[in-house]
Amino acid sequence: MSLSGAVLPGQSSSAEPGRSVLPLLCLVVCCGGYALGAALGWGSRTFALVMGDFGLSAAALAAAVSCLCYARRRSRRLRPAWLLFAVSSAMAGAGNAVWGWYEVVLGEPVPAPSSADFFFLLFAPPAIVGLLVLAKRPDSRAGWVCLGLDSWLIGGSLLTLSWSLALAHTAHGENDSVARAALALAYPLLDIALVSMVLALHFRRSSANRSAINTAIAALALTVLCDALFTSPLFHDGYRSGQLLDAGWFAGSVLLAYAPWVGRRDTGDWERAERRSGRAAAAPGSLAALTPYLAAGVCTLGILYNVLDGRHVDRIVITTSCTVVLALVVRQGIMLVDNIRLTQELAHKENHFRSLVQGSSDVIMIAAPSGVLRYVSPAAAGVYGVEAEELVGSPLADLIHPDDLGGVVHEVRRFLAAPPEKESTTRIECRFRAGDKHRSGGGWLNVESTVNRHHGGLIFNSRDVTERVRLQAQLRHSAEHDPLTDLPNRALFTERVRLALSGRRSGDPGTAVLFVDLDGFKAVNDTIGHQAGDELLVHAARRLRESVRAGDTAARLGGDEFAALILGDGGQDETSREYRILEIADRLRSALSQPYRVSGAEARVAASIGVAFAEPGIGPAELMRNADLAMYRAKAAGKDRVELYTPQMQADVVHRVEVAGRLRAALEDGEFTLLHQPVVALASGRIAAVSAQARWRSAQGILFTPAEVLRASQQGRGRSARTAQLGGWLLEAAVRHAAERHRDGLQAPVGVRLAARRLVEHSTAPRAVEGLLTRYDLPPAALVLELSDLDPQLPPEQLEHRLAELRGLGVRVALDGFGGGTAGMRALCRLPVDFLRLHRSLVEEVVESERLQKITGGLLRVAAELGVESVADGLELPEQVVALRSMGCTYGQGMAFAGPLDDQRLRGVLTRAALPVPGAGAAVLSGGGVLASRAPEGGDGSLRPVPEGDERPLRPSGVSAAETAAMPQPRSPGESAVEPAGHSPSRSQSSSCSNNETRVPPT
Repeated sequence: MSLSGAVLPGQSSSAEPGRSVLPLLCLVVCCGGYALGAALGWGSRTFALVMGDFGLSAAALAAAVSCLCYARRRSRRLRPAWLLFAVSSAMAGAGNAVWGWYEVVLGEPVPAPSSADFFFLLFAPPAIVGLLVLAKRPDSRAGWVCLGLDSWLIGGSLLTLSWSLALAHTAHGENDSVARAALALAYPLLDIALVSMVLALHFRRSSANRSAINTAIAALALTVLCDALFTSPLFHDGYRSGQLLDAGWFAGSVLLAYAPWVGRRDTGDWERAERRSGRAAAAPGSLAALTPYLAAGVCTLGILYNVLDGRHVDRIVITTSCTVVLALVVRQGIMLVDNIRLTQELAHKENHFRSLVQGSSDVIMIAAPSGVLRYVSPAAAGVYGVEAEELVGSPLADLIHPDDLGGVVHEVRRFLAAPPEKESTTRIECRFRAGDKHRSGGGWLNVESTVNRHHGGLIFNSRDVTERVRLQAQLRHSAEHDPLTDLPNRALFTERVRLALSGRRSGDPGTAVLFVDLDGFKAVNDTIGHQAGDELLVHAARRLRESVRAGDTAARLGGDEFAALILGDGGQDETSREYRILEIADRLRSALSQPYRVSGAEARVAASIGVAFAEPGIGPAELMRNADLAMYRAKAAGKDRVELYTPQMQADVVHRVEVAGRLRAALEDGEFTLLHQPVVALASGRIAAVSAQARWRSAQGILFTPAEVLRASQQGRGRSARTAQLGGWLLEAAVRHAAERHRDGLQAPVGVRLAARRLVEHSTAPRAVEGLLTRYDLPPAALVLELSDLDPQLPPEQLEHRLAELRGLGVRVALDGFGGGTAGMRALCRLPVDFLRLHRSLVEEVVESERLQKITGGLLRVAAELGVESVADGLELPEQVVALRSMGCTYGQGMAFAGPLDDQRLRGVLTRAALPVPGAGAAVLSGGGVLASRAPEGGDGSLRPVPEGDERPLRPSGVSAAETAAMPQPRSPGESAVEPAGHSPSRSQSSSCSNNETRVPPT
């Protein structure tokens, strides 16, 4: 039976006890009241006749109606049985009604025979057939024969005994007619037949709705018992309606009316029970097996009674006894043949299951309650390497690994203590001892066993899962370790950090996490190759593993990032522990910085290490984040060093995130504005171009230099989107303003900064620039794109192709940062450019350093020989202007001429066309400059944002003091707010400028 089938019936019966007890209580009260009334004589003769006749009729008719209603409501195989019981009860009710008609209504004795006898005789046949329907159907012809023989054995024995005791006297006695004799014999014979069916079917009843069937059998048995008492001479002659005997018939009818509704179950449960009972073999119980012998004994008693009493043995008794004995012999023969068949089937099944057990690859073992093995299948030789005979008789505990024995014993005890119906099996996985002949060489095998109960002991169905366990271990190792270095990966490292923080050393400040990044590793990949880079990582992992203690953990987090978990010992003060961790970190840095021999070449990398100590209450994610922040601080501070985490690092991160949020909000709310800084021809002072620069306007209307904001836009998640958004805004705003000035006759080219990487990665950049020029009707020659952030790893072919497309449109290109590294020289050799913007470091120290003067002069001569004009950005002092002009620099930009201007003041400056050049004399050339001669549409120049604090323009020639005061003025070198109008900064203030650059993000 399934779990639901086993539990639900019990739940329904226990959940509603009142509904099952109340009908039974009413039944007892009704029957008891009738019996009490019959015992007291009902108080009067007439009322006794009414209750004895019509009362019995009403009870029988109630039983008929109950059985009929139940049969109509239920659609199943048992419906005919209850319909037959309804007919049987109706016959009894009709007979009692006729009896009452004579006695109560007519006041006459009931004639014999009468129509009442006809109805009473029809009571037994439907009941007998109904019992046959309720019986469990035999599944073979032999079963049907045995059922008939059993019924005859019981009926014949009862007939023999009854005939010897009473029926012979009735049959041979003096009767008025043959009908009276037949009627006198019909009652007991039908009762005998009904009793025979009741007894025979008691052991063969269906398992479906067993309570209802038992109640119906009990009701019929009580009715038959009362019939037998009525036909006996002791009760028959003195019987009167309403006596105590009627209480038995009344109780039988009431029980039959109650029978269908006893223990009602769901239709599906009955049908499932019927299917199970139909599939079950006809296996009678011990009492049913004795039925034939009991019947033969009853026949023998009947014969002995006649012999001992000195009577002549009646031919009916002899004939009935002989047929009973013959039926017994036939039945025993059938049972013998059936037993032989069952024995053969059992032997066949036993051989079949034995072959299955012996041929199975699983090992089947039966252990006694003491743990001694009683049986071991032959598969043990192939699995354990030990013959099965050698294992039989040995304790099971000797085969189990000592480390697993405790767990196995605990699970077995728990399993045996659990109810079998709730837990029929359990699974145990442990290590079993293997013999020397096993392929593993005589070690331990991982075995999975299914355990079942067996006569107080246990059955183990075991199989070798060593390969599966090994594969699972390999998969787990692969999931938790780096495939290249075999160090723990981030997931396993995080778990070990969590265990270290939650263990007994959780409060030990000596526990620390080290984050390691290899500086210069990308150059190894680019120069020697990725295979050499992998070899370097393997060597670095080995050095890292050797540099930490045995109990510590070294891990690779990804790429060239490693980590180490150093457990504290708790035996030193905090200062000593900190010194010890820093000593380990420095030793590790030194080991990782040693040269590596990879792919036949020598490679060098440095190590930047961040250290974070565990504090009480800190989590693994927070501790690892602190170490990561310290590592990035070490890289920012110059690399190849060790940095200890401080809370200020987290505050800096929060500040950068806040600034990034401010930038995002400023972009979305349109708070950025555009300023322009003039680019001046050093030879003439003519304004040859303007450089577009972005400024952020705060809610108070103050303009801030976006140096910090722009740096934040290049950090953290979403930096590419923010940088692209700001760069796109800058380019479009610069083109729009330049087009407006161009239509007004102020034809100064505008320079916009563009990152080389974005130009390579976005193939639509040239078309986007062309679309902007077309939309705002700006001549291409009026736009200068400054190529910045040259990375040696960028594909030069693609970059050259993009620049060629732009120059084909008429847009001119400036190479930014020239002289600051090898990238500028390589770009000058291949890329088509029109201008060179000198690196700021060349301009700042050109006056003080004679060596730098020679380097700068050489670079300017190279540019002049290539036909490329030069621009010096960040000119702050007159001496710088004079020096660069003498070296041949073409253009200059910086506070020595003017600071960034808004559109109104820029138009005023462009109207005057020139600015004074320090050291160039009093006269200022008028007319077109060099750029103007090369570009008819207007002058040409480039743009580079100024450093923080460099927004105080000097008062140029021809510009009023009011205009100069209205220009953006910072409050201090570290602050970017504009000074209030009327403030006149001194010359020394404007000359002391910060070296920090503010670079506009690329387009």
